[in-house]
Amino acid sequence: MAARRPVAWTAAVVLVLEALGILFLNWVLSIVVDKQQMSMAGVDPGAMSTGAWVLGAVFALHLVCCAVLLARIGLRDRPPGTFGRIALVSCAVVHAVIGAFAVGLVGWAAFAMLMAVLALLVLTLTAYGTSYTVPKGEGSGSGGSSGTPATAPARPTN
Repeated sequence: MAARRPVAWTAAVVLVLEALGILFLNWVLSIVVDKQQMSMAGVDPGAMSTGAWVLGAVFALHLVCCAVLLARIGLRDRPPGTFGRIALVSCAVVHAVIGAFAVGLVGWAAFAMLMAVLALLVLTLTAYGTSYTVPKGEGSGSGGSSGTPATAPARPTN
């Protein structure tokens, strides 16, 4: 599939931009909470301001880690390992859930943007799938030329 690498790189760039947007949004939110002395259920406004900033930074760090993983996938043109697949699936699930909330809270434009990022993540995951191509010089030596997909042996028939 020729579009695997550009999709992975595009998803990586989009996730970095989204991480920067999340950092900016939470920075503004922390300033507003601090200046207005907002509080929920008696929580100290300073703690809410710090919490908004820290949780935004943690989420942005998660997005940047997924972007680094996607860039590595695009650079090496190899499927992610188990940990990488779990990280990308969790990122996709978070985008789906936030997209569902975004329709009611922000509007359809935000929903469309989140679904576009979700589509890039899912396309990357499905494009790389679990197929593995045997690199040149490697293989079992019998029956397979380099660059062909590795397949499981057929079950013997009676």
